Amino acid sequence: VEIENLVMYFPITAGVLQRKIADVKAVDGISFYIKRGETLGLVGESGCGKTTTGRCILQLYKITGGKVLFEGKDLTKLKGREMRSMRRNMQLIFQDPYASLDPRMTAGNIIGEPLLVHNLVKGKEYKEQIAELFRMVELEPYMAERYPHEFSGGQRQRIGIARALAVRPSLIICDEPVSALDVSVQAQVTQLLMRLREELNLTYLFIAHDLSVVRYISDRVAVMYLGKLMEITGSDELYDNPLHPYTQALLSAVPIPDPGKAQSYHMRRACFSTGCFSPGTGHPAADEAPRGT
Repeated sequence: VEIENLVMYFPITAGVLQRKIADVKAVDGISFYIKRGETLGLVGESGCGKTTTGRCILQLYKITGGKVLFEGKDLTKLKGREMRSMRRNMQLIFQDPYASLDPRMTAGNIIGEPLLVHNLVKGKEYKEQIAELFRMVELEPYMAERYPHEFSGGQRQRIGIARALAVRPSLIICDEPVSALDVSVQAQVTQLLMRLREELNLTYLFIAHDLSVVRYISDRVAVMYLGKLMEITGSDELYDNPLHPYTQALLSAVPIPDPGKAQSYHMRRACFSTGCFSPGTGHPAADEAPRGT
């Protein structure tokens, strides 16, 4: 996957005629790549454009500008049936395991729906494939007849993962898949995602604001602020030697249980009052930098 100068602006309208008066620069000219089988962590505070970036890659939004290259094709130029066939290779795991599952459908039907939409299986193979998907995410096949309210939060997220795996994608956008779960369940789901990546040679864009989870699962990490990328480098390097002041500010906010290892960067917190609504001057993270930087 290769992203070139991706831009996504949302218009702000006012008045009876809903005339455009400004733009929200949700994603403002970012570029990065993800190798096959790699996990790229995308971190930043709420509202920085992480989720919008993931949805732009999947072409769920009509982007304002830039290119999204996947398997050598520019997705922004594909339409209709050709785009639909490409979507089989790209799937999304949602943040909220409660809102992302239809309460009127059984778990088996939820997982099996993508198989029917893309005409991948018929007859007896349908139930066999659903049972296999349940086992892949460490759930028992007999649970297929249950409804979402009969599962715990961690089990619901496993159902969401199984649904994403149903069409055998190569790229999965993980949109904060563990943020709504308890800490113990977070570890289990994270380990499951890592195992599936190794077994199926999956590529992940792992969106999160929990830096400890991102370090555990990611090969490289990109730091995002107000629609722009501040820094992108190897996971260990980012945490051991953060170069950008905003990255240092994010890391300084992570609680460290060992006082001897704790580091204090004495950084000021970000101010979101007007930054994403006006062009401003200079670097978008200028307010984050200490004097003399």
